[in-house]
Amino acid sequence: MTRRVSIFGATGSIGQNTIDLIARAPAQYQVVALTGGQNVAQLAADARRLGAQVAVTADPGKLDSLRAALAGSPVQAMAGRAALLEAAAMPADWVMSAIVGAAGLAPGLIALQQGATLALANKESLVTAGPLLMATARQHNARVLPVDSEHSAIFQALVGEDIAQVERIIITASGGAFRDTPMQDLAHVTLAQASSHPNWAMGQRITIDSASMFNKALEVIETKEFFGVSPQQIEVLVHPESMVHALVGFCDGALMAHVGPPDMRHAIGYALHWPQRQPLPVARLDLAAIGQLSFRAPDLARYPALRLAGEVMQAGGLAGAVFNGAKERALDGFIAGHIGFLEMAVLVEKVLSQLAGHPELANATLDLDNVAHADHLARRAVDALIAQRA
Repeated sequence: MTRRVSIFGATGSIGQNTIDLIARAPAQYQVVALTGGQNVAQLAADARRLGAQVAVTADPGKLDSLRAALAGSPVQAMAGRAALLEAAAMPADWVMSAIVGAAGLAPGLIALQQGATLALANKESLVTAGPLLMATARQHNARVLPVDSEHSAIFQALVGEDIAQVERIIITASGGAFRDTPMQDLAHVTLAQASSHPNWAMGQRITIDSASMFNKALEVIETKEFFGVSPQQIEVLVHPESMVHALVGFCDGALMAHVGPPDMRHAIGYALHWPQRQPLPVARLDLAAIGQLSFRAPDLARYPALRLAGEVMQAGGLAGAVFNGAKERALDGFIAGHIGFLEMAVLVEKVLSQLAGHPELANATLDLDNVAHADHLARRAVDALIAQRA
């Protein structure tokens, strides 16, 4: 029996790794929808190869290019936000949520409302609206499976375990491009330097987020929301080898670690085949050849994003939406050359302070409209701060 699958964010690194796995066993899957952004050539090629029903580009200006690339095929070309949401409502058994940023929330919610299993690589969905996402899954008898390597590792370590017996959860971080860069040099690092990850092959934005540790800050919040643990139970360790993806500590003092190569196809494949395991085309570790694994506590002066994550979890409500929106806009500013690397965290902290207790956000219901409004206010506040510097 074939499974109906859709991939949102098909042209990114997670989407491409998902396609790699599905293309290895095409008879097992019926591809419903593939969505992407600017890379319509890749989107069209994958849609043709997998026999997708629809291909959607988020950019309406790319619709003609997508149609031309799909000419002569039965794949329907669509474009824009409305088309993206329409694709999310198409019946599917398993949906990969790999759109980058807050834009991934609404399609994920719609997929859950159809009862689909949501393979969640879009961490912003849990950061901005974790309670809403998980409640929607429960309401529609749907399931959310984690695809971030850390959260997949936690999920796997908890198989057969009682979450009430968990004492602590440790997620690891590579430390990114600048883990060993002298602090005094960080103010002058370049975009090219920040866009090069020492271990993982990822897109530019998430690679920069790894260097600033904003990515890990989001994952800390994601851990709280997905597993329902307290912020005090979550720890971060810098682990340069990126082979131990997470550890779960239990009340008897035992630590359960998940160890594997830095290859996202493991976490994707686990979610794709869950609750069974299937062979995956990932490297098998030779621990004797590796010799040793190292860990160290993160320096909060180097990585202020981790401190901010703690403050966001303490604040609750729409603070996560503000945090993520400000982070995304500050990242835009760094990529555009308007601000330096260290200024991203400075701006995010200022916006969190400015919008704390904002009359339009305080005590507001956690729904899609209010999340979008908080995101808008945060982005606008970052833009204003950048403009003041000009």
